[in-house]
Amino acid sequence: VQLQASGGGLVQAGGSLRLSCTASGRPVSFHALGWFRQAPGKEREFVAAINWSGISTDYADSVKGRFTISRDNAKNMVYLQMNSLKPEDTAVYYCARSMRYDGDWSRIQTDYDHWGQGTLVTVSS
Repeated sequence: VQLQASGGGLVQAGGSLRLSCTASGRPVSFHALGWFRQAPGKEREFVAAINWSGISTDYADSVKGRFTISRDNAKNMVYLQMNSLKPEDTAVYYCARSMRYDGDWSRIQTDYDHWGQGTLVTVSS
């Protein structure tokens, strides 16, 4: 499975961006998918995750109420709608596929076995 993230860019504080992640090679329909981010000089952290069906989601406290994760299993894609962006949201954003067989979301990075290359989001103040 190959994951390709896109949609990053430069945006002013308060603005919005929508990240997309396309999976190719094998369907990801029965796997949870997640978004993580890594800011300069910091460790990679969990942002959001969605279960295999799209019914259940989870968010880091820092993005709750501002970011929305969604997926389209027919298109093998996952999205991250980011609103009310803040300078502290600046990071490289990665999409990932969970290896868990139950299809449930996870915040644990070691539960994910396939990662995209990342897309840079820069929020200016």
